[in-house]
Amino acid sequence: MSTDLLCSLNPPQREAVLHGDGPLLVLAGAGSGKTRVITHRIAHLVRERGVPVREVLAITFTNKAAGEMRDRIAGLIGPEALGLWASTFHSACARMLRIEHEAAGYERAFSIYDDADQQRLMRDILKDEGIDPKRLTPRAVLGHISAAKNELWHPQDLPDRAADKADQGIARLYQRYQDRLIANQAMDFDDLLMVTVEMLRRDQMVRERWQRRFRHVVVDEYQDTNHAQYRLVRILAEPERNVMVVGDDDQGIYSWRGADIRNILEFKADYPDAKVIALEQNYRSTSTILEAANAVVRNNRGRHPKRLFTDRAGGESVAVEVCTDEHDEARLVVREIGRATAEGRSLD
Repeated sequence: MSTDLLCSLNPPQREAVLHGDGPLLVLAGAGSGKTRVITHRIAHLVRERGVPVREVLAITFTNKAAGEMRDRIAGLIGPEALGLWASTFHSACARMLRIEHEAAGYERAFSIYDDADQQRLMRDILKDEGIDPKRLTPRAVLGHISAAKNELWHPQDLPDRAADKADQGIARLYQRYQDRLIANQAMDFDDLLMVTVEMLRRDQMVRERWQRRFRHVVVDEYQDTNHAQYRLVRILAEPERNVMVVGDDDQGIYSWRGADIRNILEFKADYPDAKVIALEQNYRSTSTILEAANAVVRNNRGRHPKRLFTDRAGGESVAVEVCTDEHDEARLVVREIGRATAEGRSLD
């Protein structure tokens, strides 16, 4: 990699970019330049180490982030970046399943049900079962099913875990729902992950083909991964174990939708030889803000030790707003957005 690119990185960032083979955990504090590290790392693999760009899988959590990553890498390595698999977990799995549809047990043109499709299907099932959708809403049932799929649990796995008759009822609805999906040659978003993981576990030939294809796996926002996503990464990273995960355990906020903070906290347990690099220099905030943030997060239990710092001294004092409940909090946020836009601030 050219010296000018490396010179734009601070020492920990440079260490992450130049990491050799094997597992790497990058603990990226807020505003610490993690996207720069990811894009420069991929550029380094391609330009300096001769890794074909098609052998790199880069996973982000939004399509927008994937597009931005692709654009930034193109700025570093040129049109070759078009061959990079940079996508969300769901998009990557959908693409793999279109290619391996026979091994997955589906037609190539299988349907992917969005939220409206899922609710419509569940509403029909509840009607067939004689269940009042006002008493048990389609969204509530689908939430239970999604949580089960994120854990890679099938309908038949639920009765053993059922705490009461209500849970047993959910298991029955899950089975009806899944039967209808399969009959319609359809998957929901959670199926994309679950079916891919099970296909790779079951079919050695398919598994080894994709492990050879992706010799380097890069995952952003690793603290937000659920069990199914964790299993997918573990499978694809074998046997070479060239896996780089980037995240911050202090920013894990999605446990309510299945994210498991243990995935990032126990990375060293999964890969005892993993290199761990902390990005602690913040380029976004003032020292006043960071001192307040550090004072809050240091009370988190079971975290990787790190302390953010910045060269931007001073700054306005941090205002503390106390809200009575989540509705009061939402109103405060809306007021602040309105005030900021009235002052001419962009929403981007």
